[in-house]
Amino acid sequence: MTASVSAFISVVYVMRNHGAHLAPLLSETVGRLGALATDYELVVVDNGSTDESVARLRELTGEGGLPNLQVYALTQTVAWETAAWAGVESALGDFIVVLDPLTDDLSVLPQLLETAVTGTDVVFANNQARPRLGVAYRLASAAFNHAFRWLNGVDPGTEAPQYRVMSRTVVNYILQHPRPAAIYRLLPVTAGFTRANVTYRYEPRASPEKKLGQSIDRGMRLLVLSTRLPIRLVTMLSTFGALANLLYSFYVLAIAVFKADVAPGWVSLSLQQSGMFLLISLVLLVLGEYILHMAALSNEGPSFHVAQEFNSARLERLERVNVERTAGPSGRA
Repeated sequence: MTASVSAFISVVYVMRNHGAHLAPLLSETVGRLGALATDYELVVVDNGSTDESVARLRELTGEGGLPNLQVYALTQTVAWETAAWAGVESALGDFIVVLDPLTDDLSVLPQLLETAVTGTDVVFANNQARPRLGVAYRLASAAFNHAFRWLNGVDPGTEAPQYRVMSRTVVNYILQHPRPAAIYRLLPVTAGFTRANVTYRYEPRASPEKKLGQSIDRGMRLLVLSTRLPIRLVTMLSTFGALANLLYSFYVLAIAVFKADVAPGWVSLSLQQSGMFLLISLVLLVLGEYILHMAALSNEGPSFHVAQEFNSARLERLERVNVERTAGPSGRA
């Protein structure tokens, strides 16, 4: 790590079922952050662990434990981005750092912070060594990234990775969105903030838990939230279908007027029916996705719920604030 950063830094970790590795991992992180920043906090979000993780975190925040830990234990497992946002919205720092300690490299953080403190709103770190994922997941991810780039001009895989440093201005802006947990990953890229991307290479310690079905669902939500194209596509397809039917009606009238011996018309009728049914199917598909999303917005509860919240018995930032200044021989402090 390099020299200290004169700012309050919040680092957010999302952990699940890593109770056996929490102590060495968090101890290493606290040691590095203490050498990096004058003021810092480590926000740990337990994403619905079923092992002893919460009990271990309580031990680490107790007397004689690690300083500057803030812990939020969720009642159930949610998407990684949603859990990360639970930590981001509770962080107090001037700069908020989000990373996965098992797949991202903390040693690149000084470079990210150096870029951020010079006035860049959000700095992304893209690890060139990707974790091992299934073939189906990689294909689906590539298809989604290409589709999103075509719709929004941004590739979320390379331009909006999960490892990032955000200024307080960016976090406050995301807080104004009606669904900040759902749009948190991409809003800093699409909202026009100044940003920078840093590439590095680090072999992940472990592969993240990612399920294809859940990822597809999140991807569809992001597409609908980030663009109005789905409903626009519905209107375009509907308009095209109406015009096609109108043109076909003129075609039928022209055949009736100018052709004396009209064939039974089985081919034309079949083509018309197949074409119209295709258009109707596409309209219903897009409209159905949009309606499902709107229903989710009106019927879903909160994205997450914090069951337990606790912090370290020792908070160095408060210790510095509460230092009493003693008076010297002259009577001045």
